[in-house]
Amino acid sequence: MSNGDASHEAPAADFQEGAVGNPTINKERRYFLIGATSAVAGLGVVGAAVPFVRFWNPSAKARALGAPVKIDISKLKPGEMLSPMPAWRGRPIFIVYRDADVVSVLESSELNLADPESDNADMQPEYARNPTRSTRPEIGIYVGICTHLGCSPKHVAMVAPENFGGGQGGFFCPCHGSRFDLAGRVGAGFPAPDNLEVPPHRYASDTVVIIGEEEGAA
Repeated sequence: MSNGDASHEAPAADFQEGAVGNPTINKERRYFLIGATSAVAGLGVVGAAVPFVRFWNPSAKARALGAPVKIDISKLKPGEMLSPMPAWRGRPIFIVYRDADVVSVLESSELNLADPESDNADMQPEYARNPTRSTRPEIGIYVGICTHLGCSPKHVAMVAPENFGGGQGGFFCPCHGSRFDLAGRVGAGFPAPDNLEVPPHRYASDTVVIIGEEEGAA
C-alpha cells in the first residue's frame, strides 16, 4: 500500500479504540451519565428536604413562646394595670391591682354578670374559680383578648359611677361594646360569650408572678 492508503486506514483504528461511534464506549458513557444524573438528583432531594426538616423542628423563639414568663409587679399600685403590658404565648396579659373597695364589690352578688360563678372551667384554673378569679384578691391576671372576636379590651379606671360594675371600673372592648368587671367577668347581654381567660400562674414571691405555671408547681 502507498502512504496515502495508510493514512486512510488510521481513522478505522481510532474508531475501534474509542471513537464516539463505538457501541461499547457509548454504553459505558450512558451508564456514567445515568449515575452522575442520579447523584445530582439525590443531592437535590436532600437539599429540598432540609427546609422541611427545619420547618418541623421549632425554633428557639417558637419554643420560648410557650415557656413560662416571670413578671415583676413590685411597682404596681392600687387602681393600676401593669405597663408596659407583658405577653405570654404571643398574647397580651392584663395584670391589675384592685384595692379593698373593688374587692368588696367583686365579692358581692349584685353585679349583672353572664357567668358570675365562672362555671366555664376552660376560662380559668380551678384555683381561680372564685369571685375575684385569683389567688390574691388584690391582683387580677387575665389574657387581654375579648372572647367575642379577639379584640383587645381597654382598661377603664374607676372614675365615674357609670363605669361598669357600680363605679369600680373594668375592661371595655371598643370593637362591639362588651364589658368585663375587674375580675374579668363579662356583663350579661354583651356580645362576648365568656369571661376573660385567666392564664395558669403562680407567685415566686410577693412581687414576682410566673405566667404559664400552675399554682403549687415546683
